[in-house]
Amino acid sequence: MMRSLWTAASGMLAQQTNLDTISNNLANVNTAGYKKDTVEFKSLLYQTLQSTSTNAAGENKPVPAQVGLGTRTASITTVFAQGGLQESPNDTYMAIEGSGFFKVRDMDGNICYTRDGSFRVQPVENGTMLCTAEGYPVLDQNNNPIIIPAEYRTDDVTVDKEGNIFVAGANGDKIPLTDVLPDGQIYNKKMGLVQFNNPAGLDSVGGNLYRETVASGAPLEESANPGLAQSLVHQGYIEMSNVQVADEMVNMIVAQRAYEMNSKAIKASDEMLQQANNLRG
Repeated sequence: MMRSLWTAASGMLAQQTNLDTISNNLANVNTAGYKKDTVEFKSLLYQTLQSTSTNAAGENKPVPAQVGLGTRTASITTVFAQGGLQESPNDTYMAIEGSGFFKVRDMDGNICYTRDGSFRVQPVENGTMLCTAEGYPVLDQNNNPIIIPAEYRTDDVTVDKEGNIFVAGANGDKIPLTDVLPDGQIYNKKMGLVQFNNPAGLDSVGGNLYRETVASGAPLEESANPGLAQSLVHQGYIEMSNVQVADEMVNMIVAQRAYEMNSKAIKASDEMLQQANNLRG
């Protein structure tokens, strides 16, 4: 069997994965906080036809004769480049400028991370709670939900660029929003922002949410790590996806052409095998 059949087939499979990834990027071009994916490939094993030592006549050879056996997908990497910030009339929308992630708690009680700051508020027992579009609570620096007391309106809440949360006092002055730790200590609430040593290692779970993995490393709370480059929070803005449509269209054309050329290589191999089978002695 010709090696070219299997080699070209591996190229078609790889380009199909590439096209699937590009399609997902284009589908999420208007998804807030979405980060594009890129496919990386690696070559398969090589078959050595002649080694570098000597040729058939016993003479020294400077180079070997090796034939590659195709390619495969090595990884699909998420690119966490900054997306553009778009102004919104919604005061509960937040955008991050920097490497940070918001913290939210999903329905199973797990802490997840997101760049999508299109937050809402929903009524709770003692006020209103800041949450995602799915209703997951947004967490502060101590992993507690951000609850606005019932005596304040949503319009009374402001968030500065450091993530500190304030409510409007009777005289219009800003009063820090506070909460109580289990040990009775009172602290000023702040948007929970974390960073990762390797954000590309995060596990995408859908809904613009990520979970930490061994590859990503443990989350680093920005408020507890002043050595980190601190992210900025912009209230009334939303971070759009970092997908560049023109780049994705070019990548799609390249993937299509590579897929087409691999299919032609299979066709050529098939025709050569057909000619060999039709030979008469």
